Amino acid sequence: MGFNTEADVGAVERGEWSYSPAVAVGPLRFGMTVDEVAEAAGVLGQATVSECPRDYPIFSPTRKVEVHRHGAALATPAITAYVSQAGGLFCIAVDAVHGPQVACDGIPLVGRDLSELERDQIAYAEANGVQFRYTPEGYAGPDDPGILLRAQYVGQALRSRPLFMVSRDGVYTEWDAMPSEEEGIYGRPDMV
Repeated sequence: MGFNTEADVGAVERGEWSYSPAVAVGPLRFGMTVDEVAEAAGVLGQATVSECPRDYPIFSPTRKVEVHRHGAALATPAITAYVSQAGGLFCIAVDAVHGPQVACDGIPLVGRDLSELERDQIAYAEANGVQFRYTPEGYAGPDDPGILLRAQYVGQALRSRPLFMVSRDGVYTEWDAMPSEEEGIYGRPDMV
């Protein structure tokens, strides 16, 4: 039986956003400025902007736009967008509980039990003669260089928290471009 994040943790209606590889996720288009991201994210909620630590000097300064749902008094943002000064919006992280549902080839990616998502990816690949891939941490996801599946703790369970990305500042893989804030497991109890 599937995990219903809204019912289990009381999240508001999440809605559905479309995904267009290397172009957009919902109203957020890759390459947008911080102001454009904050304005477009207004359909979901209130945006706050902060500077990201500059862990790697090869990257231009990066700002983080956290979007909290309208009327929700939650500490966890529904969406976290990362905007590079040099190239604009390059990464959109969707919260497993509060973020909108985003699918790839009809398979929902947000807030899923990781073993169920893996089973769906394998069945889809076998039925359609396509590939899927595993992350270095062992999470199955679409064979799309713009989607990087990550894990997020929801209570004691791990759920899928996808990052939708394009490359930034001359790097060639999503692993190299991933914001340092997204490394590891999001919401890990020993990191709180």
